Amino acid sequence: MAISSLVIPRAFVRFAPLLLLCLMTAGCASGPMVKLRQQPYNPLAERLKLTSRGGPKASSRTRQLLRRHDLPENVGLKIRPQLNAVADLHSQTPSRESTFALAELSYIAAKKTEMTRPQAAMELYFNSVAYSYSYLFDERFGSDHNRYDPRFRNACDLYNSSLESCLRIARKRGQLKPGHELEFTVAGRHFKVAIDPRSNNWRSEDFDSFEFVSDYDLKGLNNLYRTYGLGVPLIAVRKTGAAPQEIEQYYAPGLSFPVTAFLRLEPDSSGRGDVTTLRLELYDPLEATTVEIAGRQVPLESDISTPLAYFLDRPDFRYLDTFGLLRPDKAERIAGLYMVQPYQPGKIPVVMIHGLWSSPMTWIEAMNDLQSVPEIRENYQFWFYLYPTGQPFSQAAVRLRNDLDQVDAVFMARDGGSALRNKVLVGHSMGGLLAKLMTLESGDEFWNGVSQTPLANVNASPNANQQLQQIYYFEQNRTVGRVVTIAAPFRGSNFANNLTRWLAKQWITLPRRTLGVTKQILVRNPKLERDLENVAGMTSIDSLSPDSPFLQVMQDIPPPAEVPQHNIIGAIRDLPLDENTDGIVEYDSSHRSDVASEIVVNAAHSNIQRHPRTVLEIRRILLEHLADYNRGSATGIVPLSGRRPRFDRGNSPAFDVKSSPLKQRPQRGWTSATGHTAVGR
Repeated sequence: MAISSLVIPRAFVRFAPLLLLCLMTAGCASGPMVKLRQQPYNPLAERLKLTSRGGPKASSRTRQLLRRHDLPENVGLKIRPQLNAVADLHSQTPSRESTFALAELSYIAAKKTEMTRPQAAMELYFNSVAYSYSYLFDERFGSDHNRYDPRFRNACDLYNSSLESCLRIARKRGQLKPGHELEFTVAGRHFKVAIDPRSNNWRSEDFDSFEFVSDYDLKGLNNLYRTYGLGVPLIAVRKTGAAPQEIEQYYAPGLSFPVTAFLRLEPDSSGRGDVTTLRLELYDPLEATTVEIAGRQVPLESDISTPLAYFLDRPDFRYLDTFGLLRPDKAERIAGLYMVQPYQPGKIPVVMIHGLWSSPMTWIEAMNDLQSVPEIRENYQFWFYLYPTGQPFSQAAVRLRNDLDQVDAVFMARDGGSALRNKVLVGHSMGGLLAKLMTLESGDEFWNGVSQTPLANVNASPNANQQLQQIYYFEQNRTVGRVVTIAAPFRGSNFANNLTRWLAKQWITLPRRTLGVTKQILVRNPKLERDLENVAGMTSIDSLSPDSPFLQVMQDIPPPAEVPQHNIIGAIRDLPLDENTDGIVEYDSSHRSDVASEIVVNAAHSNIQRHPRTVLEIRRILLEHLADYNRGSATGIVPLSGRRPRFDRGNSPAFDVKSSPLKQRPQRGWTSATGHTAVGR
């Protein structure tokens, strides 16, 4: 029965929005990504009893030093006498033990003073930073430091917590900005501390403000990636408009990224450990994980997950998926490529393309996991493609093709080009169709799939003719070096049935420009009405139907041999693979016989892109692509793409289907070199 002949009861129409929400499960609802803590996280809180009754309280080792020198153990309101006494002791016979005690007592004294005398507290915090630094690196104490001593890590915590407290006070004064200077007055000496960004990825003028990672509790990501060392993890909020407009368009407003603040103390040449130079260095933990101090590499404290979640913790981001589905006419203005870090020359772009009723938010879990891998974050940069998913996927592919051309034009001259010419496209669901389309040479195939009239014989205005050319004629994008498709409906989905297609037409508002072009062509070419009746007013749901002419033609166009393609399929039922499904896309629709690798993951359609097995497979593929790229660079021949696809599962993280709960049947049309299908769960 044709959709136009359906008779829909009024009650049914009234509940159509609810039915649409129930039937279309590809969308995702998300809660807050981060939560503001009542108190900042402080590793010293429990150890020094900072918030306990009767606290703060010095550690047992510091109290022991006080006892040995006949000093009161209880650091009550009058802590200055003990602090001064230990300082006198230290000036006579400096030792690591007294240095640590001074760092700890200075920190406790600062905590007691901060509410009423912030300037005095800042000086005490700085003293704690200086003594902690001396405990860790002062050459007077020799190089035979016992790093197994708990005080070693405690000294790191004292350095980090004291520096963070200094920076909090500086932020209240408006001094925590690149280009400004922090000011300390300690023991009558006045210090001006320059803020020095140490990154190839951003400049001083890129920063608008800083937040402290310790203020936030991560909620929206499963995994928290942090490293332990020295420094204060910060969230740097980028200043909107800091880049030229041609580059600014790729950065979302409020973009934030991780930073680690490290205060370098350089002693004078007297040998007494007196500090002469201070410099606050800002490091990008995605670029640098260590810092050189006293001739050795010291790890930086960092958190690369919380800044990402902080940036995404915006209500408008949570509704991008529904907005892009129901109002593609409005969503067009925000469509395009987006970067989550300033552009990094020499790094290979990974373009992540979301699916139907989705947004770039769907990739955050995978990106968080992938950027934790040193080889990946050092060699790749992640871009996200946002597009209106209410339009047919072919029209979204036109926009992606144009946007890839534009980003190449902007950055190719800045980069030398080799990394940009080896992009990896990763597409989920409908996004997988877009990714595959970027590699195809269609010729007349798409147009012939909808009309027997040659396009040259169609009476259309130059503008309409150009749009037809863009939609129906695809050329291979030569800067795409590899493609990964995930749960993509290559042969359509039974989810796109008469009911869902009718509902989509009621609630999806297509751009007037698209409808106007089709109407103009039909007015000028009445004989084309029969040919174009299936594509006129087509929504994305229509384009994903098994009878979609675009999908049928795509099956007949072979991908280029020089661009390796990899496929990941979801399966959730205890059935043979050829009868299985991920809940939206059947196995037979998602399966491909023309790929370099293919695995099946025990995951539903809306979750497969963030499933650990999927992320591990993407990781494997990216490392393989990097190895191919480096081999080409080493020989002086940088490949435009990659290698001829090969059927190999040797390094796949998935396992043999025989060990899977999914029942095995002989596979149709595809086998690996090892003769089995890999399945992850």
